[in-house]
Amino acid sequence: MPPKKPPSASSPPPSDVGLLEEIGGGFLGAAATVGGMGLLGYQILRRLVTFRIDRAETLRNLYRMGVKSIPIVIVTALFTGAIMVIQAAPLVVRLGAQGLLGWGAGFGILREIAPLLTALMINGRVGANNTAELGTMVVTEQIDALRVLAIDPIAFLIAPRFVAMVTTLFLSTIFADTLALLGAAYGGLGLLGVEPKTFYNGLTSGLLGLSDVTSGLIKSIVFGIVIALSSCQYGLGVKGGAPGVGRAVNATVVASAAGIFVLDYFVSFTLD
Repeated sequence: MPPKKPPSASSPPPSDVGLLEEIGGGFLGAAATVGGMGLLGYQILRRLVTFRIDRAETLRNLYRMGVKSIPIVIVTALFTGAIMVIQAAPLVVRLGAQGLLGWGAGFGILREIAPLLTALMINGRVGANNTAELGTMVVTEQIDALRVLAIDPIAFLIAPRFVAMVTTLFLSTIFADTLALLGAAYGGLGLLGVEPKTFYNGLTSGLLGLSDVTSGLIKSIVFGIVIALSSCQYGLGVKGGAPGVGRAVNATVVASAAGIFVLDYFVSFTLD
């Protein structure tokens, strides 16, 4: 029998090495994305400080992103308030604490639930759409055409979208807070027989303060920045034609949602 040949130098590495390479590659990719978002944020800030931003494009995006998102915000907020009452109902009935229903629902809605769910809904509708639009512009070389015409793409396209998304999420969160409390008040009336007057007395009895409202609004601004930077970064970085646009949209939704939850923890920890 011929002697066995020693393993060649080009044999595949052990599986554990391949796993480490994948982990390291994922970490480097995430670091590159975060770094790109930071650089993009700096470029946007420079345009905003020097007022180099297209006003017409900003107004158009405010209408497209903000006004057209009102229906989904209404549905989400009303049912969010009702769900809060459903979750609190067993404890309220057991303890006979109908007077605290407004405080319990308001505390969760204002500080956490309304800004978080509104951000996720805006991310799915506005963030994904923004990535698809910018990615299509990159694939069809419209961004390059703007540069050829001496038009700054950051000032003309990106900064207006950034301002529109942050403003949309901030105003949508205020709207969602109001509607969610309305849904909770009338949900309490239908499920527990708690009058809206009793609900709002518990809400304004002094257990909730201005800090509870501002906490949720600060989170909405942070979430808006994350969604805007992530969607613009992935949109401008599209490669590979139409399939690349689809991959970028998927990556935007996932990355923005993950960033929302991670920053929610740190903002909550800082403010509390």
